[in-house]
Amino acid sequence: MLFNSLSYLIFFPCVVFLYYITPWQKVRNLLLLAASYYFYMCWDPRFILLMLGCTVITYFDAIFIDIAKREEAAHVEQEKRHTGKATLYITVTLVFMFSVLAWFKYANFLTESIVAIASSVGIPISIPKLNVALPVGISFFTFQSLSYDIDVYRGTTKAEKNFLRYALFVSFFPQLVAGPIERSNNLLKQFEDKHAFRSEQVVRGMMLMLWGFFMKIVIADRVAVIVDQVYNYHTAYEGLIPMIATALFAIQIYCDFNGYTTIAIGSAEVMGFHLMKNFEQPYLSTSVAEFWRRWHISLTSWFRDYIYFPLGGSRCAKWKKYRNIMIVFLISGLWHGANWTYVVWGGLNGAMQVIGDLFRPIRKKITAALKVNPDAFGVQLMKGILTFILVDFAWTFFRAATINEAFAIIRSWFAVFNPWVLFDGTLYTLGLNMTDFWLMVLSILVLLGVDVMHARGISIRQSLLKQPVLVRWAVYYAAILAILVFGVYGPGYNAANFIYFQF
Repeated sequence: MLFNSLSYLIFFPCVVFLYYITPWQKVRNLLLLAASYYFYMCWDPRFILLMLGCTVITYFDAIFIDIAKREEAAHVEQEKRHTGKATLYITVTLVFMFSVLAWFKYANFLTESIVAIASSVGIPISIPKLNVALPVGISFFTFQSLSYDIDVYRGTTKAEKNFLRYALFVSFFPQLVAGPIERSNNLLKQFEDKHAFRSEQVVRGMMLMLWGFFMKIVIADRVAVIVDQVYNYHTAYEGLIPMIATALFAIQIYCDFNGYTTIAIGSAEVMGFHLMKNFEQPYLSTSVAEFWRRWHISLTSWFRDYIYFPLGGSRCAKWKKYRNIMIVFLISGLWHGANWTYVVWGGLNGAMQVIGDLFRPIRKKITAALKVNPDAFGVQLMKGILTFILVDFAWTFFRAATINEAFAIIRSWFAVFNPWVLFDGTLYTLGLNMTDFWLMVLSILVLLGVDVMHARGISIRQSLLKQPVLVRWAVYYAAILAILVFGVYGPGYNAANFIYFQF
């Protein structure tokens, strides 16, 4: 069930209504669990068993770890040998969960890579393709449940004894399929509280949902028309056209993914739950490292806490720090998909951060020698533009179907110099007519304005809530009308999928 589908517009109000009229907390949680499982089963009912199995295993593993940790603490006090049971339990669970993820997501990728490598050295082998379907959201709910078990093992979170609450933590429908990847110390404890109906809270959540729908339906799905046209027929375009399409893909994936998480956060807030922020105006960053502190924050922080820090983080020799960065971003690339294009994309983002860190002393010396104020608006603007160009260059590999296709598109940027396409009407032949094209430009400018306001600490929601009732509701209805009128819909209203559902 897609957020931008008519089904969700019926499903969500029904769940909210039943949630608030139910007086008993246990029944409320049971209702949310049933709703979450139904929400997930709308894609493929078979995979509910997979999610339930992962939930059961990580639930009992956390309990066993908790028991083992208490036993080991007692052994230490009695000066007895450390049993190591907790380490064994977490190791077995990690191996099992990553094996499940590898089977469903990477089985064919691994076999195809083996065949390709063997063929490159003159060893022809044939491995039949496995008929393995990718469960929606598997990377998200496996990482969320694993973070809980690791936190219990580290002692930063207590094992949850109530299976219903834990199952709801793993499957909570607003963020189940594409995040944000929640932590137990934030979301799990919220299922213990009874959330009273508050009109302001409901309105605040619905305002977020409206903004998420605007980003997805009005901007992302409109931009996708041009991006798909150019990338699907990339051999037909050269010069500025593929450059523009790549820049637009940066906007598309931002509005598509941020649109999803904004709707998720808003849906949760309507019911009184607070999910973590997943984006913080990433394209206003002035370095690639800063971009990754602002983009997909829940995943970036997951890799930081559970891979980067255990490897030594930055508190080690510089070469080890750079090694750690590259490991994290190569794994991040692979997490995004079973294709070498994602690995290259991750490697590029890691390498750009390493290079940026290596040249930081030189940049400081040049800045000081030229007596340039690094905080000046012009300097920050240039750094922001350069960062966008670097990030956008890497997005080429993320969007392209193959590495060869990505290089072909990059070469096409420099094949011809054709600035006239900006003025001769060529841009209106890429799938959008003149009206739709300029509506796209206007909506992107609205997005930029909102991001700048948020970056300056201006809360649009808070400002709007302070306005008179007539003004507020006029804005709400205007926003709904704008989404309905200017949204991009398929034939028969076929809701467009979200990009991150494939991960």
